[in-house]
Amino acid sequence: MSEALLKIGELAARAGVSIRTVDYYTSLGLISPAQRTASNYRLYSSADVDRIHLVQRLEVHGVPLDEISTALHAREADVAAILDRVDTDLQCLQAAADSASPEMQGLLAVIATRVHSLITIALQIPPDTMLP
Repeated sequence: MSEALLKIGELAARAGVSIRTVDYYTSLGLISPAQRTASNYRLYSSADVDRIHLVQRLEVHGVPLDEISTALHAREADVAAILDRVDTDLQCLQAAADSASPEMQGLLAVIATRVHSLITIALQIPPDTMLP
């Protein structure tokens, strides 16, 4: 049995966002219609509800929508490069923390906590949410 597709209003209601948000996320390539009707209406997969929630969680942590879109479209090789860059940045952060004043160490601890939270979210992204 095939999965029931959602009209834009149904997707918006299930995701708890406005139709305008669905339109905006579609225009940015964060979600894509699974197909279109004969009347050219967009139909979305129920998995797009989870994708919208993922985008919102990343956005709350300060990740810009254009970066989220880039990451969701990344191929495996791109992901490896991103992880290498994150590793380098974390090493720089650790070196800065080691030589920082006590006041700055508190700020750097907050930054490290935010990074850890973002990495945790990224690790929860199912591989099948990547766009073609």
